[in-house]
Amino acid sequence: MIAAALVVAGVVVGAAAAPPTGLVLIVEDAETGEHYVTHPVDDGSTVALEYMHSVEKSRVYDEYRVDGESLVNTRMEFESYGWGLPSGANVTNRNGTLVYEPDEPITELETLLVSPGRIAGHTLIVDGRQYDLVSETDARDVRIHVERRTLADVFG
Repeated sequence: MIAAALVVAGVVVGAAAAPPTGLVLIVEDAETGEHYVTHPVDDGSTVALEYMHSVEKSRVYDEYRVDGESLVNTRMEFESYGWGLPSGANVTNRNGTLVYEPDEPITELETLLVSPGRIAGHTLIVDGRQYDLVSETDARDVRIHVERRTLADVFG
């Protein structure tokens, strides 16, 4: 009985001092910090936002790669130029879709601020899994970021 208690205590103490177990992508309310989505990711995971451009009424796809606790913009697809789209960038036209893939990452962010819109229909895609950001957040402004988690975070 005492030996079992010591083993459990050792595991709990070890967990508190444990190195990080992994990365998680978090979508949280920009005002309250409430978590809407928590999704495990790895270095190199793909995180994307897909939505309808508010003025152009055409699809926009913004892709990021997880690099530690940062998100690196690696690709953008859009069907026409409009506000917020890279009008001066070197793009390739692939069957009517303009594709921008920078040779070197131009944007490395610790946090993405997003205002999910009912008309835009923002979708978050994490390693192929889709989240309807509008329904997940009730169209509230969110912060999207990556954090390292330890066993203490998981079990605490």
